Amino acid sequence: MSQLEETLKAVEKGIGAAKLGRRQLLGAAALAMLPWRRLLAAAEPGWRSFEVTTRAELLKPEGASRAWLPLPLKADNGWQRVIDNTWTGNAKRMEVVQAGKYAVPMLYAEWAKEEQAPVLELKSIIATRDRAVDLSGHSDAKLTSAERALYTSPTEMIPCDGLMKQTALMRVAKDARTDLEKGRAVYEWIVEHSFRDPKVKGCGTGNIKAMLETGNLGGKCADLNGLFVGFCRSLGIPARDVYGIRVASSAYGYKSLGASSSTISKAQHCRAEFFAEGIGWIPVDPADVRKVVLEEPPGQLQLTDPKVEAARKRLFGSWEMNWLAYNMGHDIKLPDSNGPQLAFLMYPNGETGGERLDQLDPDRFKYTITARES
Repeated sequence: MSQLEETLKAVEKGIGAAKLGRRQLLGAAALAMLPWRRLLAAAEPGWRSFEVTTRAELLKPEGASRAWLPLPLKADNGWQRVIDNTWTGNAKRMEVVQAGKYAVPMLYAEWAKEEQAPVLELKSIIATRDRAVDLSGHSDAKLTSAERALYTSPTEMIPCDGLMKQTALMRVAKDARTDLEKGRAVYEWIVEHSFRDPKVKGCGTGNIKAMLETGNLGGKCADLNGLFVGFCRSLGIPARDVYGIRVASSAYGYKSLGASSSTISKAQHCRAEFFAEGIGWIPVDPADVRKVVLEEPPGQLQLTDPKVEAARKRLFGSWEMNWLAYNMGHDIKLPDSNGPQLAFLMYPNGETGGERLDQLDPDRFKYTITARES
């Protein structure tokens, strides 16, 4: 095997060039001169590679300042690979940390009190491949007891008992029997009964408890897909949100389901998946069906519109991977912060003078995220 072939093999496993052995340095140098996407495609057709850069600045620092940037999900899942993460900045401390029982990965930076212009830049190189699951039931995939417990347990904003469980049992999936049937019933119910609310900031709050108690089933992706997860967990089906960001336009003609430019600072998107015996993890996205209804030109489409029907069919069991996954975490206490717990980590977060900055407010916490296919 040549040095270049060895290097490519290492890249396919998500090992950064900086971690390669001395014997592979020449191969790494040659590799750097060639397009990542072409090399990956030559190894396995269907993979695309992206360079995603997040630059964060604290514009009005007051004393000690900190920042937390979500990192791409590292997992042997067949649809996303992390090739490398590198970072630069003027912080006195910059390191990868994990938080909570979901082990949410993030880049943490801490600046000295004297620093008047805190800045941090994270560059991630990832590869993605469109995901589709065979729903016919031929998999021997299993969850450990710990995994099953983790993905059927409640979170602070997603209860699994009371009104949630009652609604799931009596209204949502009352005639369903198998895991697949129950997941399908939950998906279809959310598509039929929820709506995307354009007035909600960002991706929503993920407060599913409040949605059910008020009867207002409107929101954004963290709300609607969070509702899917809550219903599934209340039925005893392992389910999880997957938080991430869109990195490219959709190849399937949907303007609403892709990034509109290389600047993706506001392209965050949450998806969901559930585990069915005999099949494994099944990707879904009922929130994006409702996004198509609201936003796909000319807007305010009916559920019977061909565009909506096609998205509804496709988004049960498959994901277009013009999207980067960050993590699957809930109830996140940011390390070294006295600020409030986060329902999820999908945006850069900052803190200065002991005050948590609004992750959606660019006036004090400025960040820019860009994506480039390579």
